[in-house]
Amino acid sequence: MTVRFYTVVIDCQNPKTLAEWWAKALGWQIVYEAEDEVVAAVDDDTYPALVFVPVAEAKSGKNRLHIDLAPDDRDAEVARLESLGATRVDVGQRAENTWIVLADPEGNEFCVLSAREGGV
Repeated sequence: MTVRFYTVVIDCQNPKTLAEWWAKALGWQIVYEAEDEVVAAVDDDTYPALVFVPVAEAKSGKNRLHIDLAPDDRDAEVARLESLGATRVDVGQRAENTWIVLADPEGNEFCVLSAREGGV
């Protein structure tokens, strides 16, 4: 038996809006859209993808799972993501950490790593 990493599912209040935000942030596209889910991926044949599904409640507390982004230029990428609507958040990281924690428009935390960290 084989298995592959297929998707990460993100609960959210507005799947279409959040999927479009992440697609823009990652340079991906919306590859599937229905009333109960929206999927963002590189294309129809490339996985993993991000699946956005509706929930009634707003996010509360720190994410137990998050996405790490590994750009060539951390500070330039943080600036770009902030221009798209990401916000800096404090989840208890230390000043000497080399990554920056941001949140998407619905408050889901993710990290932007330094170039050195992205090489793993």
